[in-house]
Amino acid sequence: ASDPDPRTLGLSARHLAYVIYTSGSSGTPKGVMVEHRGLVNLVAWHVQTFCTQRDTCGTFTAGVAFDASSWELWSALCNRSRLLLPPRASAGDSLHLLEWWRDQSLDVAFLITPLATIALEDKLINPTLEYLLIGGDRLQRVPGPLPAALKLINNYGPTEVTVVATSGRLFSDNAVPHIGRPIANTRVYLLDGHGAPVPFGVMGELYIGGAGVARGYLNR
Repeated sequence: ASDPDPRTLGLSARHLAYVIYTSGSSGTPKGVMVEHRGLVNLVAWHVQTFCTQRDTCGTFTAGVAFDASSWELWSALCNRSRLLLPPRASAGDSLHLLEWWRDQSLDVAFLITPLATIALEDKLINPTLEYLLIGGDRLQRVPGPLPAALKLINNYGPTEVTVVATSGRLFSDNAVPHIGRPIANTRVYLLDGHGAPVPFGVMGELYIGGAGVARGYLNR
């Protein structure tokens, strides 16, 4: 009841939600300025797609320096879902983390791609899980066979687009894992060096537009 009205403070969806730094793989790390509209779009898409019930339960396994942590945290808070935090003892211990994760009562959960691969290959999959969301690294192949009740969702998005730009379900018979299709209010284009769409089957560069695109880099 004591929360101020954002409109009386002059706040809008274009104000900053957070600044998060890139990994620096292409040079000096850059601070990406993510606006509220991008985070709200991500959360709304997530809840509509994966959380049909208010009592869903997930985990908070991504490190806070990784933008997927904002996906895990705010999707749960905005949906009033339960969010389970791993025990401190699992920090830096992948096996301990996966054993804890396997034993929880979960509905929807995110794991970085390398951890998800270990869980699938070593039979550490949570038995109650309906959606396993993965991302943060390239999936070389689909670990199989997948449990019949599990939906494996591969997600792609650079830091400059709020966590997820494309998302899609993978199956055991996918010879080459794909990155799905654009999420809500997002467009993806494959363009050549002149900015024109490439023909089907031709390599190009991925361009992403829509509500999730960040404002830009801090002080640049």
